[in-house]
Amino acid sequence: MVRTRYAPSPSGTLHIGGARTALFSYLFAKHHGGKFVLRVEDTDRARLVEGSESALMRSLQLLGIQWDEGPDREGSLGPYRQSERLALHQHYAAQLLEKGLAYRCYCTPDELKALREARMAQKLPPRYMGTCRQRSADDPIHTSRQPYVVRLKVPLDGVTVVDDLIRGPVTFENGLLDDFVIMKADHTPTYNFAVVIDDWGMQITHVTRAEEHLSNTPKQILVYQALGLELPQFAHIPMVLAPDRSKLSKRHGATAVEEYLEQGILPEALVNYLLLLGWSAPDGREFMTVLEAIPLFTLDRVQHTAAVYDQKKLEWMNAQYLKDLPVEHVATAVRPFVEKLGINWGQGSTLEEGVALARERSHTLVDLAHAMRFLWQKPDAFDPKGVQKHFGAPEVSSRLQALADALKQAESTWTHDEIAETFDRVAETLEIKRAALIHPCRLALTGTTVGPGLFELVQVLGQQETVARLRQVATDLQQESLKVIQP
Repeated sequence: MVRTRYAPSPSGTLHIGGARTALFSYLFAKHHGGKFVLRVEDTDRARLVEGSESALMRSLQLLGIQWDEGPDREGSLGPYRQSERLALHQHYAAQLLEKGLAYRCYCTPDELKALREARMAQKLPPRYMGTCRQRSADDPIHTSRQPYVVRLKVPLDGVTVVDDLIRGPVTFENGLLDDFVIMKADHTPTYNFAVVIDDWGMQITHVTRAEEHLSNTPKQILVYQALGLELPQFAHIPMVLAPDRSKLSKRHGATAVEEYLEQGILPEALVNYLLLLGWSAPDGREFMTVLEAIPLFTLDRVQHTAAVYDQKKLEWMNAQYLKDLPVEHVATAVRPFVEKLGINWGQGSTLEEGVALARERSHTLVDLAHAMRFLWQKPDAFDPKGVQKHFGAPEVSSRLQALADALKQAESTWTHDEIAETFDRVAETLEIKRAALIHPCRLALTGTTVGPGLFELVQVLGQQETVARLRQVATDLQQESLKVIQP
């Protein structure tokens, strides 16, 4: 059975690169009817951030990535926190020492620093030269209390080949690798050792991860070989780069899943966008759920070069989801954004009515919340350009008053067609074009010059509120007391 894993360190939030890695690993496992494992690599205690583990898990679940085994879903191959597997790491390190495939290194940090500086001065790679490798078993230092690390004996010649499922064979010369540390002086494992013991112990068949780990892979293969363990297959996913092809970072905007969700990106849109960052469906489709992607996902369609992040493409995709998802779903999603604006939406129009009215022009849930707010909050200031263009003529006040009077007399059915007919009738009576009523009316009702169709807007806003706002603006214009948004 195919078994994949995602193994984050709980040192912060889930960034989109990690989310994409988890997504690809999950889809690969499910495509083959296998299992997806979540393992928390928490052995570096100095980097741990309180609450990070639960935040990572929450972000994955919001994206529709659900693990079969993990810290909160124990299986037979746990535990699933690396810190709880220390006895296993120490056991296998002792096994390598006993077989003479690893050795204790007593070199002090100062000695190692001096060695690195000396090699760099000679323009040589700053690698460890095996000072302690030749110590005999009866060397007195072994019975001293001097701190030591455990290093793996790396072959002095030959090559280690990573048969990568995405980029093909990648060859590393063993002579360029030093005898790397597998157990630190505090008797805890290094990453390259622990990950081998844990992947093997959890029967991981395919290690799907970011390409930044490719340089670690030959070291891990050497650990597998020293222990006589069967290798998994490796697939290293190319990076996600910023638009300028630099490493994606905070200076390019949001990088964490939670940040995107806080900015009004729907989880469905975000995971769909991440899926297309470096992968394409065989039938060319762009829009799909995680479940729909499972039968389509294969590693041979993962591109070999870095993917370039495009904020505009993400927002465009999000806008499509806002339009296409059920109104009730979007209403639930936008509710916290509406409430964050301090809007008491419980009276008057419903959230569903607001969503149906305003989502066509919205790119994010933040946009949508702002576009809907006029339904529950009358404008307290008006767009200055709109005021200059549509409220400048002295007759605008009387026109708005006439429109309010006519709408007040409209039938209680308050239908779209009836509202349109009322506008036409008032325009004809005043001997003006319909647009001369529509534009000032929109500005009076919403404070802006753009938005949803005016007749739909008036219908949702309701007869009483529409008439009250028109009359208030007409009065303010007449008394020259209208407030304009300050730049």
